[in-house]
Amino acid sequence: MSLATIEKTKNNNVLHAQVVAYLQTLIQFESVTPNQAGAIDWLNDHLTELGFSCEQFKVKGVTNLIAHIDFAPGPCVAFSGHIDVVPAATGNWLSPPFAGRILNGAVYGRGAADMKGGVAAMLSATKSLINSNKKKIGSLYWLVTSDEEGEAEFGSQEIAYRLAKRGVILDGCIVGEPTSHLHVGDTIKNGRRGALSARIVVNGKAGHVAYPEHTVNAAHIGAKIVNLLSTQTWDLDETSSKTTLQVTGINIKNVVDNLVPSNCEITFNVRYSHGYNSDAVKSRVTEALNKFAAYYSIEWQRPCEPYYTSAAKDWSLLSHIEHAIYQQTRSYPLLSTSGGTSDGRFFANNHTQVIECGVRNHTIHQVNENVPIEDLLKIDAIYTSLLKSMFINLRD
Repeated sequence: MSLATIEKTKNNNVLHAQVVAYLQTLIQFESVTPNQAGAIDWLNDHLTELGFSCEQFKVKGVTNLIAHIDFAPGPCVAFSGHIDVVPAATGNWLSPPFAGRILNGAVYGRGAADMKGGVAAMLSATKSLINSNKKKIGSLYWLVTSDEEGEAEFGSQEIAYRLAKRGVILDGCIVGEPTSHLHVGDTIKNGRRGALSARIVVNGKAGHVAYPEHTVNAAHIGAKIVNLLSTQTWDLDETSSKTTLQVTGINIKNVVDNLVPSNCEITFNVRYSHGYNSDAVKSRVTEALNKFAAYYSIEWQRPCEPYYTSAAKDWSLLSHIEHAIYQQTRSYPLLSTSGGTSDGRFFANNHTQVIECGVRNHTIHQVNENVPIEDLLKIDAIYTSLLKSMFINLRD
């Protein structure tokens, strides 16, 4: 074995130990939403050492971090992530959920996959970029919050507001959420469907069941409304992003069987494609239910707008990520918009391209959440290739 090969192997082993140690340390911070528990402080220190300008700020108990480093003129791209986790449910954990122990070739702990594994790999890849002696272009941002698993009111949304006020326009944003399915890099999110919930209250007229002509049965009207909701068509959908509406509750508060109910409550949720916005969804639903307008009221809740990123003609984040994944896996990823909402929606706009790319999501929010070390090394390598392709001026 040549000296060069030995040195390369030694450097790779150091990097491998580094990303694993990063994840173990991050898991040990008990950062249940919205408590950062020192995790953002730790990231702040590491990024400062790498030459980033760092700013922490708190909103309603949520800690946020904006860090950036500027090279020569070039693309402005961000890593976005969260260090908060859901509570560690009681159960048969193989090790304490905040210990970050290695068992059976994997790092175990709450947040290992969602998404401290992604954050650890992002940090390792960033360090590799900064330590490269090659000329770099562009600006790299880190945008981290402790409020993603909760209501997400005071985290990434506030970060996006601050960037906008300062005139910072991102060309791209990589969100390190766990997106992979069977193998790291096999699936990425180039968008997310929007989400909108609603509560309908149907008001009828009570009376004796033997004399229905003197009543207005709220349950019967409610059933017709449910049927209309469940058979809606969404003609602006694309193959890659389908709209679905699910009725989530039907409640009739009636304790006797000889009384026509005067009230019926219906709840539903719409996951809608980027062909619509929340106002368009509301309009479509209310138009469909117009014949029942005299009998019901509706309250809309928790709107989350969709976003979608396709391959751009000029600079394309999607192309960069696809190429980085192919370099490391020899396969191109499946593009998906499935799943719930994410903080990517706060950064996506007509200019900013947003892609989510991370480790596998098969254990997230579960007892014994874990990331195999092999997967962690693979996403680290993908991020490292990605940063190199975007920030190192290959012409020099």
